[in-house]
Amino acid sequence: MAFAADPAEKKLFNPLGTTSIQAVIARLIKALLGLSGSIALLMFVWGGFLWLSSRGETKQIEKGKETIKWATFGLVIIFTAYILVGAIIGALIKGTAVEAPS
Repeated sequence: MAFAADPAEKKLFNPLGTTSIQAVIARLIKALLGLSGSIALLMFVWGGFLWLSSRGETKQIEKGKETIKWATFGLVIIFTAYILVGAIIGALIKGTAVEAPS
């Protein structure tokens, strides 16, 4: 007696939820951009901590300000990249970069 299942009954679970390579890449890029946004938030907190715990030391205050400044610059880059990636992925999936006027 064999306990093998009928080949027609075997179904594999797809953990990605899609078979489109564009959708998988889009999810991966959005996840990486979200992770980098979390890191930028952590840098804001670190810069604020350095500034608040400086006890009036000019060098420590400047270090905190620089950290906050570069975290802001990083967020601008992250948001710009998010917008550009969204436009590019949309263009690849839909086949057009801009909707045609009707």
